[in-house]
Amino acid sequence: MTDVVLAIFVATYIGMATGRIPGLKVDRTGIALIAAVALLAIEAITPIEAAGFIDLPTMMLLFGLMIVAAQFGVAGVFDGVARRIAATADRPNRLLAAVIATSGVMSAWLTNDIVVFAMTPLLCAGLKARGANPVPYLIALAASANAGSATTLIGNPQNILIGQMTGLGFWHYLAIALPVAIAALLIAYGVIAWLWRGRLTVPNLPQHPHVGTTALYSDRLQFVKAMIATAALLILFMTPVPREVSTLAVAGILLASRRIASRRLVGAVDWNLLILFAGLFVVTGTAVAALGGSDLAARLASAGWLPDRLHVLAPLALTVSNTIGNVPAVILILQAWPSPPMGAMAALALLSTLAGNLLITGSLANIIVAERAQAAGVHLGFAEHARAGIPITLLSFAVAVIWLWGLGLLPP
Repeated sequence: MTDVVLAIFVATYIGMATGRIPGLKVDRTGIALIAAVALLAIEAITPIEAAGFIDLPTMMLLFGLMIVAAQFGVAGVFDGVARRIAATADRPNRLLAAVIATSGVMSAWLTNDIVVFAMTPLLCAGLKARGANPVPYLIALAASANAGSATTLIGNPQNILIGQMTGLGFWHYLAIALPVAIAALLIAYGVIAWLWRGRLTVPNLPQHPHVGTTALYSDRLQFVKAMIATAALLILFMTPVPREVSTLAVAGILLASRRIASRRLVGAVDWNLLILFAGLFVVTGTAVAALGGSDLAARLASAGWLPDRLHVLAPLALTVSNTIGNVPAVILILQAWPSPPMGAMAALALLSTLAGNLLITGSLANIIVAERAQAAGVHLGFAEHARAGIPITLLSFAVAVIWLWGLGLLPP
């Protein structure tokens, strides 16, 4: 049975790397779900054991944050931000800076996948209407979403996982990550501006009628509610109340609306991402248990493979984030390493997120941008992304490693 479990585990993570099953229209979420069902079908685990592998507080926190992000959506904030950015298309350097700053800041407080999902088609439409080439700005959107989301423990799915499963402090991590995230945003701007120098110029076209409307929101009341909800969350994160309880409480208040149907907010939740998490929790938890559970970390340490030093963690984060993806990689590491030091977890959150910029397959945010852009008639190719993503990642990675080494969070 152990051999079968490990075969399913390996096949699942190969699927995470390739993103599909050849000949079938099955994505990463489908692969994880099918693998979890297969483990149940062969009775490698019971349904109760499968439920025990799923980290419910993490799922609750992610769901609650998606409801808060959906509140910004119904207020028209994503549309307003995209229109305002596109209105600066006649000043390309300013436009590039606006995309990076806006995406970076929003991704720090709203999950980056949600930000790029909402903004990509709007940005494509606005830029195409103004005669601008959307590709460098889409790369900037993805790169800054990843870099900005590294700032907090609610900025992306892997950081949410790390914060919830290890107890890493929200504000403590923010103090560690903020300088590196700012540097990574500046690096993204510099690299993209250099690579597309002289080619960001926009033809002198008349302004598109829909671009001229640059209001930040379309519904003031819903915008105020969204801002109050975000402020309440940040205040609650300073208290001993568990983060998932705080987030669900705020989400519950938002759902109790007289004007917005709760199904509209619930419908905006990324259920595919939640199912992906659940499936990977089950598959990885089953495999780790089959390999010896709590003894696995001790065996990795004796072999010198435990990522508790920078020279192990940095290349590991860079490699696995761009093969199986940073979310599956973090789930795997946390399942195999039940009691990691907080310094290593802060470094893992920062490095696994920045590593996602290397290749288009390195993070869910990159994949969302590419797929949403394709649907809007804009092709963002693997090589074109890598041309900017590789230098952005290597430079920001160097800054992060030097910063972490200087802070002494974990041995070199």
